[in-house]
Amino acid sequence: MPESLIITEPAAGTTPVPPRPRAARLAVLIPCYNEEVAIPGVVRGFRAALPGATIHVYDNNSRDGTRAAAAAAGAVVRTEPLQGKGNVVRRMFADIEADVYVLVDGDGTYEAAAAPEMVRLLLDERLDMVTGVRVTPEADAEAAYRPGHRLGNAVLTGMVRLVFGDRISDMLSGYRVFSRRFVKSFPALAEGFETETEFTVHALQLKLPVGEVRTAYGERPQGSASKLNTWRDGFRILRTIINLVKGERPLAFFSTAGALLLLMALALFVPVLLEYLRTGLVPRLPTAVVATGLGLGALLAFACGLILDTVTRGRKEAKRIAYLAIPAPELSMPAPSGPP
Repeated sequence: MPESLIITEPAAGTTPVPPRPRAARLAVLIPCYNEEVAIPGVVRGFRAALPGATIHVYDNNSRDGTRAAAAAAGAVVRTEPLQGKGNVVRRMFADIEADVYVLVDGDGTYEAAAAPEMVRLLLDERLDMVTGVRVTPEADAEAAYRPGHRLGNAVLTGMVRLVFGDRISDMLSGYRVFSRRFVKSFPALAEGFETETEFTVHALQLKLPVGEVRTAYGERPQGSASKLNTWRDGFRILRTIINLVKGERPLAFFSTAGALLLLMALALFVPVLLEYLRTGLVPRLPTAVVATGLGLGALLAFACGLILDTVTRGRKEAKRIAYLAIPAPELSMPAPSGPP
């Protein structure tokens, strides 16, 4: 028998020894756009917090010295010409090979010291995503986390929790830790800041194991400016949520649309019906025609929901198979490699 086909079994009475966990390969991913002021501190902070990690900074067409500042601080610097955070995340997830991925914004608002605890939770509990839930001291809340952003986050997070499940409390946090399984099976279709919504919905839709760690959220360093636009980005995220509900919960989406059309049809048809029962005449024929059209539209919406629900189930199964195709190795926290 060829040696490669010989099968050995443990001796009788012995207990199989589980494989020893190996040190996880850590990668810190930092998308950047015009962050010359903040990026050196971010890179230094994560080099100190995760000495064994490789820090990757992807520059997204910055017009200042972001690339040079990141390289001088010790990061591996690459570029992504397609504008938008979602495009940068898609490129990073495709390019970088690691076991654990730490994704953080390059604006210096997130606490690097929380990263070891987030990574440890991911490895110890065998999770696929850990979210850094933003906590801002009351004295710094106004400057660090504007009221409009807090309200928008609460409203949008509430919508997603209502539709997809309530296991996430800060949907728009830019501070995440992912397993390799998550990263390499994540579709990454978003182009801008709505990518955080995609992370959350992907995890909730596939019922992946997730966790949260509370982390300080502070003000940007002096001299740096936010790229967020409250209304523009809020509407983009809302549009993304609606599209995700339509794509991932089509029966609920089209049933709601059908129910609204049916209510409108009944509101128009009932007076016409009562008039017909009273007089035997239909003097408001155009109203009856419109009510009939709305009723047919409601039936079509219900039918579309049923058909697309079957299609979505097949897509969900394909995503799950792609996720399961990536093995989950036994990993441990890497040992510090010396001073950063």
